[in-house]
Amino acid sequence: MLELSNVKKTFNKGTVNEKPALTGVNLQLNDGDFVTVIGGNGAGKSTMLNMIAGVYPIDQGKVMLGGKNLTHMPEHKRAKYLGRVFQDPMKGTAAGMEIQENLALALRRGKRRGLGWGVTKKEQAGYREALASLGLGLEERMSAKVGLLSGGQRQALTLLMATLKKPELLLLDEHTAALDPKTAAKVLDLTRQMIEENHLTALMVTHNMKDAIRLGNRLIMMHEGHIIYDVAGEEKKKLQVSDLLQKFEQASGGEFANDRMMLA
Repeated sequence: MLELSNVKKTFNKGTVNEKPALTGVNLQLNDGDFVTVIGGNGAGKSTMLNMIAGVYPIDQGKVMLGGKNLTHMPEHKRAKYLGRVFQDPMKGTAAGMEIQENLALALRRGKRRGLGWGVTKKEQAGYREALASLGLGLEERMSAKVGLLSGGQRQALTLLMATLKKPELLLLDEHTAALDPKTAAKVLDLTRQMIEENHLTALMVTHNMKDAIRLGNRLIMMHEGHIIYDVAGEEKKKLQVSDLLQKFEQASGGEFANDRMMLA
């Protein structure tokens, strides 16, 4: 489904601020894989997702998705193949628009815009059903402005918008990091549910090692711009946080230094 071949990216090349972000990432995802991604600060996790989404051009390598070469495809053209949820709950929605209008925008992602009604009655019934699946009561507030919702509600809505058209690949970039623990747990449960019910292929960056072990069928660890550990199946299910720390120290030659991940 997804193939990254020797993907490299250096920011501010040729300056005193030069920073190698990806130093040769090779990764293959099969259809239906739910992969969690962990690593220390500056490991290249979010940069890898940005390269897939087309936020920045890569310096070298190839990005393939479902047999399509995305390497030089602009970000807006990749949107119809991808769903994405950001760390900031404010990023994935339009605050000044209604809940149903946000869903209408998501439904039309990748299509040509016309001058017809933004939300049809037929669509409203579908939106109501989809919102009800979140269990947050948003189906009774479809005409409410999204800016009035809590961070957790907005992130759940963003997740629904990202999966509404069943994308070929779902990218989750620490999408629960800004939420309180109880709300984060709810959004993670919704994430797992949506991925399973829609049979989606997903990449989820997380700072929480327990979540990385508990969720998905595969886990990868990144360090200094490349993948240092890749585990799946029964071996992944048996992992403990201490095992991940040990693997990191073996591969990197140093102790794991990320307060946020250690505290989580």
